[in-house]
Amino acid sequence: MFLDIDGTLLEHAAHPDAVSVSEELRLLLQTIERRLDGALAFITGRSVSAVDGLFDPLKLRIAGLYGLEHRLDPDGPVEAADEPADMAALADEIELELASQAVYVERKGPVLAVHTRAAPHLLARATKLVEAALARLPKGYRVIAGNAGVELMPLEAAKGAAIRRFMRLDPFTGRRPVFLGDDTSDENGFETVNAEGGISIRIKPRGPTAARHVIADVAGAIGWLQANFGDPASDAGRRDALA
Repeated sequence: MFLDIDGTLLEHAAHPDAVSVSEELRLLLQTIERRLDGALAFITGRSVSAVDGLFDPLKLRIAGLYGLEHRLDPDGPVEAADEPADMAALADEIELELASQAVYVERKGPVLAVHTRAAPHLLARATKLVEAALARLPKGYRVIAGNAGVELMPLEAAKGAAIRRFMRLDPFTGRRPVFLGDDTSDENGFETVNAEGGISIRIKPRGPTAARHVIADVAGAIGWLQANFGDPASDAGRRDALA
């Protein structure tokens, strides 16, 4: 089982720090991990440290920063990619260009994210700025525009690759993968899971998707997880949330 976080388990917020995790969600994830004998991992654009802070005291297996960070065991070390020297300076320049606007420039080491959820009319401008920044980096980087922002990241930052890595390891080996996500950056993960004969689910899709199934919203995703992988005493009727 592989889970994106923002827009999948948690509602999006204007700022990445303006979200919180309920005790009910922590308990559900603990139950799923136990029932799957540990075969549960976050596949997220957030850093491992940010996720740990958000879900504390719960720690799971995780691919952070789209797979540039890995923790292959809940109690294991974090493998992290290096930050290119120019990324911080580029972030500063973009932030200056968008100063006084309701836009947040997030520095995530080797990943630079510009969040425009609070100012959707600035997404096109933010995308142009990030594309200009791409031209100043060495080869090996790309730009991905999402539902409410745009990110600059190394080519090897791919959720599909992160899922494939976990699938080669215990306790995932030999299991049918399931992946829930909600954004453009999750499409590569859906394609990977489809190729493995797994179950791919996109939450609230806003256009074409490689996912074989869709769920209307975060509440529906939580309900589906609870009904299928949570406490067996939960309401089985919620299985119908999956289309």
